[in-house]
Amino acid sequence: EAQENQEAKDKLLLRVVGSPDPYGKQIDGMGGATSSTSKTVLVGKSEVEGHDVDYYFGQVSIDKPFMDWSGNCGNLSSAVGPFAIKSGLVDNVVENGIQTVRIWQANIKKTILCHVPIKNGIVQEIGDYEIDGVAFPAAEIQLEFVAPVDPSEELFPTGNLVDDLEVPGIGTFKATMITAGIPTIFLNAEDIGYKGTELQGDINSNPEALKRFETMRAYGAIKMGLIKDIKEAETRAHTPKIAFVSKPQNYTASSGKEITTADIDLNVRALSMGQLHHAMMGTASVAIGVAACIPGTLVNLAASGGEKSAVTFGHPSGTLKVGAAIISENGKFVVDKASMSRSARVIMDGQVHVPADTMKQQFFDQNQKKGRKVVFSFLFY
Repeated sequence: EAQENQEAKDKLLLRVVGSPDPYGKQIDGMGGATSSTSKTVLVGKSEVEGHDVDYYFGQVSIDKPFMDWSGNCGNLSSAVGPFAIKSGLVDNVVENGIQTVRIWQANIKKTILCHVPIKNGIVQEIGDYEIDGVAFPAAEIQLEFVAPVDPSEELFPTGNLVDDLEVPGIGTFKATMITAGIPTIFLNAEDIGYKGTELQGDINSNPEALKRFETMRAYGAIKMGLIKDIKEAETRAHTPKIAFVSKPQNYTASSGKEITTADIDLNVRALSMGQLHHAMMGTASVAIGVAACIPGTLVNLAASGGEKSAVTFGHPSGTLKVGAAIISENGKFVVDKASMSRSARVIMDGQVHVPADTMKQQFFDQNQKKGRKVVFSFLFY
């Protein structure tokens, strides 16, 4: 039933993760009660020519009974490659070296190349690659987002590098709205009363500020053509993202690490599922990389402007370098690819149980008659 019925699939995955939870803790489930740890990934052998696997991503609401399948998770994209190899979904895996897994991101219909290190035929997880926001080092997994915006699509949905975003009751703000990686609305930090060096507690402890950001996000979604009515934003919480940028400034990251203007080209803060992210979402990092490399966007201007191929930006947990290859064709910007690195390892391999009444009893009865054992197996990264 779950394979054939989207509503049933959502109901099953919500229960696995532990949503909806009015207490916001996901105690009765596998979720971690943050936007970064309330997610699901479905992977199978690809039906798209030239790809190894199809990858579906579902963002799970913590306190509401809905899932958002409208976007992608860049961080979890790095786990898809190792999972596909471990699960036998990739043919002719190299014995030693780098195995490139060609992933079809089925939500957004895009190709991701996941470059996975292999040692003695096994995915290499141990390494010295460090990511600010992740406690332990691991092996580096390079990701390439191939043509993250199709030439037939609008990189800037409004047709402008910078727009005036009118938000009733709040104000009018300069905004760059871009679709690379994930639809994202970029604002200037100073225009909305911030420095651009804020940490999670500075934003997430203020309900009025979060409500204000959500209102701006919803009106940005309308201007980008993603929704037609403001109420639609309530069930499209994953996209678009909203972020704010500033010129490089010194600050102390959440880990206590001192970040200086010598370390970064600009500062960026972004919200995910209504909360300031503890670091930076992977897909938003792609949007940052692309926008930074196009002269005239707010992101580019915050990074001193001009032509670029990569930038290092500051986020609440530290810094991250992102890049993009962009060309101009017939007066339009065309993104050849965007790149970044991540890490992933297996945390648990096993089975997760859900209450029998999660699915219709008919589902279990039908499978029992066919001699099938109904068990849900999951691999956690």
